[in-house]
Amino acid sequence: MKPAQTLTAVRPTVAARFRSEIQQAESQGVPLDDLTLHLTLGDAEQLKRDRKVATADISFAGGTMTYLGVKVVKGETPASVLRRAGDGG
Repeated sequence: MKPAQTLTAVRPTVAARFRSEIQQAESQGVPLDDLTLHLTLGDAEQLKRDRKVATADISFAGGTMTYLGVKVVKGETPASVLRRAGDGG
């Protein structure tokens, strides 16, 4: 008899999760300027260190971090979330 195998769900990376959410918002006609990516400090660090993220996808210009053209706010949130203007973000 074989031992029972435990299936573990593979969580998408921060980059993959929010790429999908940003693309979905764009497909709904939401301008990138109306989006803000609020990341926990840990998720922000993971995004910055993700070797699969193209250098063109992340920017640190003018003291502001952006991902796929969306402004990133680090910390100040218990869970990472993509907010639209008018959603409290």
